Amino acid sequence: MSSLRNAVPRPAHKERSQPQARKKFGLLEKHKDYVIRAKAYHQKEDIKKKLKQKAAFKNPDEFYYKMINSKTVDGVHRPKEEVNKYSAEELMIMKTQDIGYVFQKWQSEKNKIDKLTASLQCTEDQPSRRHVYFAEDREEARELELQARSKSDVTTIAIPKDIKKKMDRSYRDLEARKSRAKDLEKLYMDMSMQKELQKKGRKRKLREDEILNPNGKPVYKWKADRKR
Repeated sequence: MSSLRNAVPRPAHKERSQPQARKKFGLLEKHKDYVIRAKAYHQKEDIKKKLKQKAAFKNPDEFYYKMINSKTVDGVHRPKEEVNKYSAEELMIMKTQDIGYVFQKWQSEKNKIDKLTASLQCTEDQPSRRHVYFAEDREEARELELQARSKSDVTTIAIPKDIKKKMDRSYRDLEARKSRAKDLEKLYMDMSMQKELQKKGRKRKLREDEILNPNGKPVYKWKADRKR
């Protein structure tokens, strides 16, 4: 019987629509829509209840430093900018650490440049090592000299393309590292000058006519203080 019941076509049950007299109120709200609306409503009511309790139990004499150290920008609390957050001694220590880091990177670049230059030295027709030969007499010294000249006169062998490409890449890397080392050296000198200017003692900036070899960089002179 169940199979026959399923064989009989059944009418499709449609959801009830809004009556004609209530069309001005929009679509008819279904149960699932009501559940969503009710949850949102009760959530808002709970938040309002908690805020009312906070306001009721608030101490009027309560004080936090954030009340004076922050300001509201577009409804968001943001802390004020702290101008003198660190003392002069702390600033000097931090600047010393920065200078040490820059100096370390500068030395690292210099060491890498030296290694790269030594590896590419043979391509510039410059011997990378000097061999010292010791002869017992003049004839042996003359023979050793002729052998050394014959080795230096040998024509250079053609370099393969892949090795030449690697050499070109190494030369580009060398130029980039030299530029980086130059920038780090300039930064280290500027930071060292700024650190010295922060130290105690009277100083003044020399004019161009007072400098022996002016190069466009500022030169300062400290007044000699008497040490006890």
